[in-house]
Amino acid sequence: MSTIQVGAFSAYMAEPGGAPRAAIIVIQEIFGVNAGIRQKCDNWARAGYLAIAPDLFWRMKPGIELDSDIEADFEEAMGYFNRYGAENGSTNSIIDIEDTIRAIRAKGVEKVGAVGYCLGGLLAYLTACRTDINASVGYYGVMIDQMLGESHAIARPLMLHIPTADHFVGPEAQAAIHEGLDSHPKVTLHDYPGLDHAFATETGKRRHEGGARVADARTTDFFANTLR
Repeated sequence: MSTIQVGAFSAYMAEPGGAPRAAIIVIQEIFGVNAGIRQKCDNWARAGYLAIAPDLFWRMKPGIELDSDIEADFEEAMGYFNRYGAENGSTNSIIDIEDTIRAIRAKGVEKVGAVGYCLGGLLAYLTACRTDINASVGYYGVMIDQMLGESHAIARPLMLHIPTADHFVGPEAQAAIHEGLDSHPKVTLHDYPGLDHAFATETGKRRHEGGARVADARTTDFFANTLR
């Protein structure tokens, strides 16, 4: 496990014990590349993947690490999120993710997936729309309903995990996502009745153990099938 430089930004990298079966880009929440995101990378490395989490907030402040269970940290993270939108952040982040894909393939690992959470869930969706990533997974992605006009560009498999009681992605947004994507041949949607936003975080009070295990098992199987 180490920190590497990818162009102008840093990234956390976890390597498997042997040759990687493929690579997975882990896309952060609004709390930065914190302990939970690094743990997700470590988990993928133990499963045989090269895992990299790029620091996507580096243009505002490099190296942000916040804890969602601490109120002051949560408020700070929301401040970054609000600034991020004002700076056309998603476009910049997709550029950074593309740079990360290229850096991984330069290492000789051709098959690359992406998995993102919250803001990262949106970015996983946009990565599927705008890049040549081999497969993508989004957990409780925000604002996807506002970006459905790009769905025609999805050419590789995409899976989205949607908790039905998500207080950041309400029923109307969820209905729009289903209406826009249910019939897409490359997209798989999974609903989680009664679960709230961030149910699959690694630690903390937001995690729902049962729901996280189900979603993560689906993600593991998805990448096993799409990154062969």
